[in-house]
Amino acid sequence: MDQATDLGYLLHKHPDRVQRFEQSFGTAHVFYPDAGERRCTAALLLDVDPVKLVRTRGRGTPDFSLGQYVNDRPYAASSLLASAMANVFRTAMRGRCNLRPELAESAIPLEIVLPALPCRGGPGQAERFFAPLGWDVSAVPVPLDPEFAEWGDSRYVTLTLTGTLRLADALNQLYVLLPVLDDAKHYWLAPDEVDKLIRAGEGWLAAHPDRGAITRRYLANRRGLVRTALGRLADAEDAPEEELDPVQVEEEPAPSEDSEQAEKAVSLAEHRLQAVVHALRDENARRVIDLGCGSGKLLARLLKDDFFSEISGTDVSHRALSHAWRRLRWDDRPRRENDRVRDVFQGALTYADERFGGYEAAVLMEVIEHIDPPRLGAVERVVFGHAAPRVVIVTTPNAEHNVRYEGLAPGAMRHSDHRFEWTRAEFRAWADRVAAAHGYRVRHVPVGDDDPEVGAPTQMGVFTR
Repeated sequence: MDQATDLGYLLHKHPDRVQRFEQSFGTAHVFYPDAGERRCTAALLLDVDPVKLVRTRGRGTPDFSLGQYVNDRPYAASSLLASAMANVFRTAMRGRCNLRPELAESAIPLEIVLPALPCRGGPGQAERFFAPLGWDVSAVPVPLDPEFAEWGDSRYVTLTLTGTLRLADALNQLYVLLPVLDDAKHYWLAPDEVDKLIRAGEGWLAAHPDRGAITRRYLANRRGLVRTALGRLADAEDAPEEELDPVQVEEEPAPSEDSEQAEKAVSLAEHRLQAVVHALRDENARRVIDLGCGSGKLLARLLKDDFFSEISGTDVSHRALSHAWRRLRWDDRPRRENDRVRDVFQGALTYADERFGGYEAAVLMEVIEHIDPPRLGAVERVVFGHAAPRVVIVTTPNAEHNVRYEGLAPGAMRHSDHRFEWTRAEFRAWADRVAAAHGYRVRHVPVGDDDPEVGAPTQMGVFTR
């Protein structure tokens, strides 16, 4: 940043003002103890009203009368602070800054301090959850009483996080992990709670090594919500399917056998990979380009199969391509496998590119729904008209199946970046029109459990010339 006070642009709170925001459980105050050119400190102080808290308390709040009014919530960071963050810093958490858009997209040096954070599992748990996200973590136990060392430490830590991240990413990570470390939520779990988790976890939760434990704690071990969230993370975030298995945390009791089987059963991403590979084999397409390859999940699967002789991938996101290269483990693979990878490169599907051509098949796996409808025609011309492979495979969510996702609000889409989600009839109409316009035939394949009422969760079109 040119000046540390540019932090005010990102938070949408002026450094020269003290602002207050009424919450259902108290009052949030935002002010700047220090605002200089080299260092700027923004403080969020939450003044919890015990009486208001009783009126809004959730199931996890103790029912005994004194505990409703006398508790640690006015003094410790918790889900209440996370809730206040979402209200006070809503625009900042979405990564929007109209005055300084380039600043909102930039990683900046940050230090975050939480003086008293309930931390079930102790300092090691804070390290375990935050360190994989790029933070240097200092979690110092707070003694029960400094005057009586023999009493030992409390369940609170003073947490200091230091790192270089986008501010929006840092705020969203805090929003999720504050109640996770406390392992308690102090408000009712609304039907859209999974949506909140997916939205706040975008770009980091799917790849987190402890995402199973984080998801269970965040959703208060509600099995249906956890199952839905883990499935949507693997589906929308392109995470490795093996991460669907719940990750155990030492101090947590192991989930029941039914819960573990339920989480393992959610593998729509794996169903989709298998369906795409089977379709490619059925069409005898050995030279394949993955258009919108994301983190390289399909590329890695194709590379394991000797049937495929030439493999390439492209994506508009440089960060996604970095993940793809790591997933392919280029330096660790035998030379014969590396020779089968023709290219992995950055490109946009809305512009004709000679590198898209020369393949027998092109795959757009969960890609088209991320494209603004006015630009979809350009993608059609580039893929079916300019590149024109013999086979094109397109998968996309079936909007009708969304009613089967517990925790997905009515009318909501599965991912915050989706521009649309089609019903089966809408996808068929689009596919038939595109096929007729470019000389293809198309067959439709359901992917995942085919519900007799609302169809399969994913729909796939296999276009052939």
